[in-house]
Amino acid sequence: MSYDQSSADFGHEPQSAVSWGAVIAGAVAALAMAFVLMALAAGFVLRLASPWPGGRAATADFTPILGAWMIVVQVLSSALGGYLAGRLRTKWLNVHAHEVHFRDTAHGLLVWALATVAGVVLAAGVMPSPAEVASATAALDPAALQRQANIAAQLSLFTAVGLLLSAFIASVAAAIGGLRRDDVHALFWDQRRLDRAPSI
Repeated sequence: MSYDQSSADFGHEPQSAVSWGAVIAGAVAALAMAFVLMALAAGFVLRLASPWPGGRAATADFTPILGAWMIVVQVLSSALGGYLAGRLRTKWLNVHAHEVHFRDTAHGLLVWALATVAGVVLAAGVMPSPAEVASATAALDPAALQRQANIAAQLSLFTAVGLLLSAFIASVAAAIGGLRRDDVHALFWDQRRLDRAPSI
């Protein structure tokens, strides 16, 4: 069966495949949610790093409970940001459903990436300077240095697991948000058609 090219529209889409407004909005919401959840953790006496320059390092009091809470924060904030990006994105026209699903998923991943990079930049601004950390480390005995290295390794492991899991969750949440957006859009137009139908 030959493909009828005359019936196809080979023009380019009038808009970009990436809705940066939705991505930025999702990333901002994810960062705000992460800040709220970390403040909530501090309220429950989970000892966190001081948000002020020169404060104590987070590794000083790191525990597996704090590591688990860090993962929860990353997952919940990424889910919120991804879902918002999926719902807020402008609906594309004349795009296959599989491509729409892929683009929504990619928007969630972009939200996660932008929020992660912005979070790293913000964290770098409030972390103690390397000179303060070096002087404090030099004063430790070998046993304390080993304990500090173990804590740093645990912190890195929990952070990496949280980042990978939150990237996946943000992508899935954006896809779910996109499906919901399209369902609501279809319901709206179905209702419009019913309203315009002549009464018998």
